[in-house]
Amino acid sequence: MKVLLTEQPINSSELLTDFRLGLENAGAIVSFSGLVRDYSSKSEVISLYLQAYSPLTENGIASAIHKAKFQWTLSGVKILHRIGLLTPGDEIVFVATASEHRRAAFESADFLMDFLKTKAIFWKKETRTDGEFWIEPRTQDYEDSSRWDTSKNSSIIA
Repeated sequence: MKVLLTEQPINSSELLTDFRLGLENAGAIVSFSGLVRDYSSKSEVISLYLQAYSPLTENGIASAIHKAKFQWTLSGVKILHRIGLLTPGDEIVFVATASEHRRAAFESADFLMDFLKTKAIFWKKETRTDGEFWIEPRTQDYEDSSRWDTSKNSSIIA
């Protein structure tokens, strides 16, 4: 398990190659790379600034990984998230999960991304052509994340 916040650029190809090394009992690897979009619902994006509250942010992400490992049999998890100033096209997040079978790898990666979008402690400020704006998760992000709510489905974790 690895959680890292970094101001350095993310290279998902290199990270995926490194992640594969030393995995045991992995029949499936799922990775996700998120990019800074060049648009918002309102106007063109110039930059995105992310701030975290260390070590609270990392501890929260580590807790989500522990929940994922409890729900799915995983042989590896890696999450890198950028902080600092980013521009459109920059990789903002890398999530990789490995398991014996594909379903666990897909579902755990999806769960972790939903956590990062809605519950991880980050402050995001978008600079657009029409000004600067603090970014909050969208309604759709919360709806996606609600799939993991135990009160709605006893077989999935909160």
